Amino acid sequence: MRLWSLHPRHLDRPGLTGCWRESLLAQAVLAGRTRGYRSHPQLERFRAQVDPLAAVGAYLDGLAEEATARGYRFDRTRIDAAPADGAEPARIPVTDGQLALEWRHLLSKLEHRSPDHWQREHLLAGPEPHPLFTVVPGAIEPWEREPG
Repeated sequence: MRLWSLHPRHLDRPGLTGCWRESLLAQAVLAGRTRGYRSHPQLERFRAQVDPLAAVGAYLDGLAEEATARGYRFDRTRIDAAPADGAEPARIPVTDGQLALEWRHLLSKLEHRSPDHWQREHLLAGPEPHPLFTVVPGAIEPWEREPG
């Protein structure tokens, strides 16, 4: 499971659709609808929120926004706790070290899987975070398991 801290605009089509599916799985775990993945480390930052389902709902909403901008149709009715119209969800901190690690990991994936997308992304000075996250100084997040 990879719940990217990166803005969904950086993801290629397989990355965006895969992140949507994995985020729906994360939502099911947090809602207690599945027994698998309960101890997955990427869920720690959502569990640490006052309302974990609202947090993952806001995350899914950000993915759906990007999908809509690209002309895809992600089924927003699958979001259990979507943010209310105009409501700003509590932002979750993510370290610049975590963002840098994910950026390198994504660029490596894009170089092999989506060379055209990689061509645009690798020229950027760096990534933007997903709208749910706010960047703070720091090393790689303690919940991260170095990608292989």
